[in-house]
Amino acid sequence: MSGLDLSVVVPAYCEEQRLPAGLRRIREWLAAWPGRAEIIVVDDGSSDRTSAVATAELAGFPAATVLRNEPNAGKGASVRRGMLSARGAIALFTDADLSTPIEEFAKLQAAHTAGADIAIGSRALAASQIEVHQPLARELAGRCFNLFIRTFVMGGIRDTQCGFKSFRREVLPAVFGRQQIERWGFDVEVLYIARRLGYQIAEVPVVWRNDEATKVNAAADGLKMLREALQARRMHRHLTPGDRDGRLD
Repeated sequence: MSGLDLSVVVPAYCEEQRLPAGLRRIREWLAAWPGRAEIIVVDDGSSDRTSAVATAELAGFPAATVLRNEPNAGKGASVRRGMLSARGAIALFTDADLSTPIEEFAKLQAAHTAGADIAIGSRALAASQIEVHQPLARELAGRCFNLFIRTFVMGGIRDTQCGFKSFRREVLPAVFGRQQIERWGFDVEVLYIARRLGYQIAEVPVVWRNDEATKVNAAADGLKMLREALQARRMHRHLTPGDRDGRLD
């Protein structure tokens, strides 16, 4: 056992400008957090100095790792690599821009304490706080996407795409070990696998602020995500809770 309570996984692609401030905020928060934690940055084959600034910003932190994909593999691949490297009792992945403030982890932690295997931040619940909205067209596209997911892939989750999700350590191999989608559609695949395996998923309202520098193209990436969501259902619909400890796909 590692003795770590929390792993914070940060996927990053060409983030040399935004990443240092985000890592400083995470470090400051962890300094007051009552537990032992590690930070894992996964540089997804960036063409800028993302790895260098991450290494510099994490210098002196007692448990820090900077991994690099070569070449670029996709956000899903980066999250999978980071989560499968995590040693904490709970592993959280968060976007580099901290659109959901790191302090919101307290809400996810409470869901784990109440029994959830997986806790996911949500922008779509009544108690969610959207402090900076996306452009209207993008926000409507997101709502349509989530309606599609609830109708054709899996019900019961209002927001699959918020980049702030945490998992108990024992869930990681069964879920991320089966993940195959490596780009934007991976969130749906991961949650679909977890649902098929019978893990308890708690959707938690969080604070969220849109960052205009997002790398998602709502039109082109949205269509790919729809196709990938259906692909996830085809690949994993055979799973049952009895497969948790069985051979990975």
